Amino acid sequence: MSDAAPSPPSAVLGEHGTGGPLRARTAPSSRRPSGGHGRRGGGGRSLAGYGFVAPAVVFFVAFFVLPVLYAIYLSLRGARLTGGGALGIRRETWVGLANYRDALTDPQLLASLGRMLAIGVIAVPVTLGAALLFALLLDVPRVRAVRFSRTAIFLPYAVPGVVASLLWGFLYLPRTSPFGFTGIGFLDEPALFGSVANIAVWSGVGFNMIVLFTALQSVPREVYEAARIDGCGEWQIALRIKIPLVVPALALTGLFSLIGALQIYGEPQTLRPLTSSISSTWVPLMKVYRDAFTTDDIGGAAATSVVLALGSLLLSLLVLKAAQRRTRSSS
Repeated sequence: MSDAAPSPPSAVLGEHGTGGPLRARTAPSSRRPSGGHGRRGGGGRSLAGYGFVAPAVVFFVAFFVLPVLYAIYLSLRGARLTGGGALGIRRETWVGLANYRDALTDPQLLASLGRMLAIGVIAVPVTLGAALLFALLLDVPRVRAVRFSRTAIFLPYAVPGVVASLLWGFLYLPRTSPFGFTGIGFLDEPALFGSVANIAVWSGVGFNMIVLFTALQSVPREVYEAARIDGCGEWQIALRIKIPLVVPALALTGLFSLIGALQIYGEPQTLRPLTSSISSTWVPLMKVYRDAFTTDDIGGAAATSVVLALGSLLLSLLVLKAAQRRTRSSS
């Protein structure tokens, strides 16, 4: 006779105690029922998400999509003289792509694009180089006065563009400059390109430095410590580790600087009363302003704006594509 304790009935009998096949009693399922309650909850969350996104979508459509569509509509129309009489009647009619043809063949627009390109060639590399240099210097271990230096470098970005242009404009003039610059035509070509680019660099270095410095701070410190243990100096760490790791942030700041160069307007417009070297069409946006509000050529101004927007979009896509290739090759 066995001394083992008898098995409980639930382990021997079937589910209803009828002696069926042995089955372990399973725990109740923890899955949610597939009824309508779960679907209603998910639908509520979806509606809440749409509600949070709706204000941004409304502002995007109202202040970006609709103005772009309206500018395209205006670019296809123009004022023409119609009717009889000695002078005719000036009416707005459909002109198709005539405004685009006139804009792309306008020598004033081509000359302004060349001046804008000259300013961008100076401003963009200098801005990125100075921002990267300051970010690397502030990221060096045991460097002093990091907060003060970071604030001092960023402070010019907080100065409005018109105020910065007036400040530098009076510094460029020999009669008002406290440094007594004489014999140097800062507001005359070809030095004028460097003078305008200097204002853009002075205002833009701080923002780009903050972006790059934040990217450097996100890199784990263990990476740098391992490199120092292997005998790398700070210069080698900066060239071989830090700069390759911040390439995405560098591409972002480069894109911002490029867009800023393509949209340059405030600096030359503010400096224009101080010199006779800056005309009303010195850069493309100044020409757009003149055509729209001085010569009353709304269609031509809209066509020029659309051409500039498409050019900016194309250059931005090229920069992003090059940055993605650089990131993939480095990884």
